[in-house]
Amino acid sequence: MSISRGAQRKIRHRRVRKRVAGTAARPRLAVFRSNRYIYAQVIDDVSGVTLATASSLEKDLRGSRLTVETATKVGHLVAERARNAGVGQVVFDRGGYPFHGRVKALAEAARATGLEF
Repeated sequence: MSISRGAQRKIRHRRVRKRVAGTAARPRLAVFRSNRYIYAQVIDDVSGVTLATASSLEKDLRGSRLTVETATKVGHLVAERARNAGVGQVVFDRGGYPFHGRVKALAEAARATGLEF
């Protein structure tokens, strides 16, 4: 019996989420990547509040394909919005995806813009 790739990713994500949780002092930067778009949220899991969000569905990014460059722009956007919300440090949650390509580009762009993780 084989498990689909999506189901395997969800298993990995659940396994990581047992240990990774965002607090008010250090919220969680969660990444979701579909085949067409990439989404990033800064979440305080204790109070259940999303502090900042960005995605490739935004008006200025909507026409572009999901590439490393698009993921970099989303990383810059989410980091700017998190900084405006008063967040300086986050815990990175890669969502069960491998840390390379678009997920890595988003993370490095967020680091370059000023988020620490």
